[in-house]
Amino acid sequence: MPIHFYDTMEAVSEKYTQSLTGGKMKILITGFTSFNGETINPALEILEKLPIEIDGHEICTQVVPTVFGKSIRVLKEALERESPKIVICIGQAGGEAALRLEKVAINLDEARIPDNEGNQPIDSPIVEGGDKAYFSNLPLKAMKKSLHEAGIPAAISYTAGTFVCNHLFYGLMDAIKDQHNLRGGFVHVPYVPEQVVDKPGTAHMSLDMMVDGITKIISLAATLESDIQEAGGNLD
Repeated sequence: MPIHFYDTMEAVSEKYTQSLTGGKMKILITGFTSFNGETINPALEILEKLPIEIDGHEICTQVVPTVFGKSIRVLKEALERESPKIVICIGQAGGEAALRLEKVAINLDEARIPDNEGNQPIDSPIVEGGDKAYFSNLPLKAMKKSLHEAGIPAAISYTAGTFVCNHLFYGLMDAIKDQHNLRGGFVHVPYVPEQVVDKPGTAHMSLDMMVDGITKIISLAATLESDIQEAGGNLD
């Protein structure tokens, strides 16, 4: 059944009352450790506040090191251990004002700063000979619409950067590319207020709002079979 851009998310939910598997599923959420001198990473804080179930689906979490290579290995171990149906990775995008729903992961590591173990790859493929890019298969437009209706700033992003966030996002989509019943994607979150005390004028978001937003994202990922049809994209 098609979803139209003029539908409210309440109407959308009524159209899709069954989950993707018709029952309870396991959903894996990952969050990075702090990096670049920060003592907090909101992604990690979100993991600690998520409920153990959302809409009857089991939520399992995995802390991921902010390290090239190792982050993908930890993710793959979690995929093997948990056998989730949905995977959503979360990372920090300091200075952003909204939840960034990432559309594209590219096969490139280009680190402006070292990771937490001093690695700083330059112009390197994540997977040698791998696909140039992958798209998230989450219903991003529906997620953005639902978040806006809830008063939570959100935007679809067409670049996840070239640091460890994109690295992990690409590693996830490469790992699940042949598993057609498995959905995956990446969300960047802003600073929390505690991180901008010495950064006047820097955008941030409360942790509670982030948790509410990620909870809505998880719920829609487990409910919607397809995305809404609505104009989007960037002009620059």
